[in-house]
Amino acid sequence: MNQQETRGQRADATRNRAQLLEVATRVFIAADDEPSMRAIAREAGVGIATLYRHFPTRESLVDAIYRDQVERLTAGARELLAELAPPVALRRWMDLFGDWIAAKNGMLDTLLAMIESGEIAHTQTRSELLAAIDAILGAGRATGELRADVTAEDIAAALIGIFTVARPPQHEARAARLLTILMNGIIAPGR
Repeated sequence: MNQQETRGQRADATRNRAQLLEVATRVFIAADDEPSMRAIAREAGVGIATLYRHFPTRESLVDAIYRDQVERLTAGARELLAELAPPVALRRWMDLFGDWIAAKNGMLDTLLAMIESGEIAHTQTRSELLAAIDAILGAGRATGELRADVTAEDIAAALIGIFTVARPPQHEARAARLLTILMNGIIAPGR
């Protein structure tokens, strides 16, 4: 096998893994209970062996989804700020946060066990998410568009509360309404 074929196989494997992560995330979001690995493989249109080749255990799949979602949230904050005014970026970021919460609902038992065992560092994730929120808030404070007295911890607590009572996708309209109310409270007076 030549070097170009090896690179092509690696690229295929990377694409397959990314596709499996995307499908698994959708399955976890839609699930009321933790879906089986077979259900995830079936939804992805692959055999169970292919899923296990990429993710040898349920925990490895949950870990990959969790880390992917945290990366999407932290990168999402930067990307949104580069394109949008801080209030709009914050509101769009809240939707990303809602997707993250929804994905966690379908894998909650496994995720909690992994956090308890130390396989996932919850405090590191919390710090990363608070830093993402704070970046958006800081940009909004600098432009005078967002209130100076609102903290990243305030936003995180409010979002957890909102998405606990209005879990997407079943209660998307209610979540959107509550997020609008939250945003109205974050916008700087006179804006």
